[in-house]
Amino acid sequence: MSAVEPRFGVCYDFRNPPDSGISMPDLYSQALEQITWLDGLGLDLVWFTEHHFVEDGYLPAWIPVATAAAAVTKTMRFSSDICLLPFFNPVRLAEDLAVLDNISNGRAEVGLGMGYAPHEFAGFGIPVARRVSLMEEGLQVLSRAFTGEQFSFHGKRYQFDNVKITPGFVQAGGPPLWIAAMSAAGAKRAARFNSHFLPQGDRTQTLDVWQNEHAALGTSSADKRVGIIKGVFVTDDVDGEWPAIRASERYRMQLYQRFFSESNTDFGSGEHIPQTWVVGDVDHCVSELTAFMRHYGVTDLVTWGIPPGLSSAAMAHSLERFVTEVVPRLRNKLGALEV
Repeated sequence: MSAVEPRFGVCYDFRNPPDSGISMPDLYSQALEQITWLDGLGLDLVWFTEHHFVEDGYLPAWIPVATAAAAVTKTMRFSSDICLLPFFNPVRLAEDLAVLDNISNGRAEVGLGMGYAPHEFAGFGIPVARRVSLMEEGLQVLSRAFTGEQFSFHGKRYQFDNVKITPGFVQAGGPPLWIAAMSAAGAKRAARFNSHFLPQGDRTQTLDVWQNEHAALGTSSADKRVGIIKGVFVTDDVDGEWPAIRASERYRMQLYQRFFSESNTDFGSGEHIPQTWVVGDVDHCVSELTAFMRHYGVTDLVTWGIPPGLSSAAMAHSLERFVTEVVPRLRNKLGALEV
């Protein structure tokens, strides 16, 4: 069994409640400044989430922001959790990723999912019933596109002849691929495409199925990464500083609860992978995160950079302590994670 070095990062959704007092241009500017600062501190990753037609400006296009961030950073890697594949022409997406890979000099990755919110499919004029076939064929097309060779594809949803992605990818084989799953079918899909994994919800229907499917296919998950977004707030004054973050988190979750209700999404009844915030001093955060990452085999852990309604300044002290005090101790304790 091989080992994977843990990585840590921040995530952005650019949600901006109407009472935040922050303009959208200012929010984008604050995020890019924060990303540049965190790159200088040595943080590994930046992930962007994606949703569409949300009143508070939820990020609908992550590649332009990742490209802007790539231009002002040196070492951070950029990805999505998640990019909603059914809403993209996969050849066009491959071209966008090739440009990002070149501007970042090989620091692009991509996390893909098939979406579930009915209003998004309606907004794009796509029947929800097509999401599985669009996801499956989109992944097949991307897999061919990432080889850098000319290819053709003829499926139910997509027809392409003699396509070659230019410019070529800096990374051989294209950006590392992640696939998200909230169900057993999604977990099996991630194993079939031999991708890194973004599980959510019931462990027995995601992580366990993913590992079992690799065994059934005769492949291995040992060299694959497992990633998750989990808020971390480092503070010595929980009573004084946590309430503002908690209010932001309650606001953030209201939207997902609406999406889950509208789509009848069921996370199962087994052991849920907790994405609740870890809040406390350095010792507490190190202890909680070490146990969490070991228990679930998480190799890539990403916290929130600017939660909805807050400024970058509100998160600066916590993020600095996370990068300079918590992460080094986590690396020392975790060493190389076996997944």
